[in-house]
Amino acid sequence: MQIILASAKIMHDKLKSIPNVSLSTPRFQSEANTFARDMAQYSSETISEILGCSQQIAAQNKLRFMQFFDEKPKLPAILAYHGQAYKHLKAETLNMDALNYSQGKLWITSFLYGLLRPLNGILPYRLEGHVELPSGAGQNMFGFWKSRLTDVLIDAVKADDGILIHLATEEFQHLFDWQRVRKEVRIIQPLFYVRKGNNLKIQAVWAKTCRGSMTRFIIENRITNPEDLNAFSYEGFAYDPTLGEPDYPHFVR
Repeated sequence: MQIILASAKIMHDKLKSIPNVSLSTPRFQSEANTFARDMAQYSSETISEILGCSQQIAAQNKLRFMQFFDEKPKLPAILAYHGQAYKHLKAETLNMDALNYSQGKLWITSFLYGLLRPLNGILPYRLEGHVELPSGAGQNMFGFWKSRLTDVLIDAVKADDGILIHLATEEFQHLFDWQRVRKEVRIIQPLFYVRKGNNLKIQAVWAKTCRGSMTRFIIENRITNPEDLNAFSYEGFAYDPTLGEPDYPHFVR
């Protein structure tokens, strides 16, 4: 099985410690470099406008992009992000065997880097899918990456067992020709619900929490059979066999 997990807006600028792993180069490093140059040319005010963020966050990322080509230590992608999913993936506590195993199983979707493997060395950044940059050939990030990432993902899944575990947010589906992905591989998309009386609701924070935790569950337990995902439980969420269908297993709290 291959897994996709979304990147996060919140990133570490440095880590207290970095595991003794060999960092690899992202597949689309040259594209990331080009976009970083584009972003570095903008003022903080422009960055704030195009990213829809505060002046403080814009200034931080202006500096990040300006320093993108300095000799700075890079971070393993799986440890660089610090959003809700990554807080519960807790990659910093995975052992070396698990980290190395994740390198062949997990893809992290990124607006700057396209697709990342966990041990790809990256630098902190902020970018959004709707942004159009001078080097983007007149397309926003979704449009630019779609033709470049679709075959990469499909080929990786087919080279494995033909099954993709979809733990990314739906926004990131637009980085791919998702109809093609659906036709050519089997997609399993776990769904996480909170029960409110007689109703079930997906709450974004809990969904991200469970996506990160399930990613860890798959990596730690070397899950290869989709049915074994049903053993996952976390923070009160557990599989409900009376709901959903095989490709959309429901986990309810």
